[in-house]
Amino acid sequence: MSSNAIGSAAAAASNQQDQQAQAPAAAAAAAAALPAPMPAPGGGGAAAQQQQPSHSPSLAGSVLETPNGLGGTCVIRIQNMSSTCNLGVRLDLKQIALKCRNTEFNPRRFAAVIMRLREPRATALIFASGKMCVTGTKSTHNSALAARKFAYIVERVGFKPQTYIDFKVQNIVGTADVGFPIRLEGLVYAHSTFCSFEPELFPGLIYRLVSPRVVFLIFVSGKIVITGAKTEQDLSEALTKLYPVLMEYRKANVAPMPGLASAPPALPNTSAADAGDALEMAPLPGAGGSVPMLATTDGERQREVEDV
Repeated sequence: MSSNAIGSAAAAASNQQDQQAQAPAAAAAAAAALPAPMPAPGGGGAAAQQQQPSHSPSLAGSVLETPNGLGGTCVIRIQNMSSTCNLGVRLDLKQIALKCRNTEFNPRRFAAVIMRLREPRATALIFASGKMCVTGTKSTHNSALAARKFAYIVERVGFKPQTYIDFKVQNIVGTADVGFPIRLEGLVYAHSTFCSFEPELFPGLIYRLVSPRVVFLIFVSGKIVITGAKTEQDLSEALTKLYPVLMEYRKANVAPMPGLASAPPALPNTSAADAGDALEMAPLPGAGGSVPMLATTDGERQREVEDV
């Protein structure tokens, strides 16, 4: 082997050793340059300090525990959240529908591309003007994450969105159960300014709260649908204000369910002949004794006339 080849091999080996020696130091420097994770609110342990990454979906926020104003708590479950954003660029919807998966586009029916995500589970309506509506999520974190993913998909197609997409939550829908039946007639009579109740059209009472601007659908069973809120704080504050009002119109005495009353005692087991005799000699209401039943055939009717 020539001396030049031996020298080049030795130089390559020394460079590789230097790179391996410098790799741990570079990794340590990169780790030190990263910002420290923010501690989770209300937790002091190591597990509580691990923050949920901003690029992964989270189940937190879909269930809210709020005070009821009387010393207890109520649980609100977020069912849907609608948000809007603006990509700031004109879009070719036909090109987006052809190049992207899980999309629908029928301009004769609706002038927007319907795009769906699996994780987080969300649906977007993308318009040619660059406006976008995101629905189907159950938390603000997942809604913002879905909006960023939709914007990234549009960018991969070839339309560069603006840096600030103006993300806003427009509506949050939640459900709750107060746990007792409610007298809707009394509630609409006392709060007619805020209520509307038409039981022939819809079985729920509509209660419009002024501050925060939230609408309740209240059912006699105690189930409640809350809509119109823009933040989770609005949901919590609205239910805290309404719960003491509902307690005033709680049904004290609830009638038993129909069909649960005790059935009449059954007749003892008898033969067919005994049953026929019992029917023929059945007592009439208000009569003192048993009266024979009227004849049913022409011969029997003729004999009864002759006896008379």
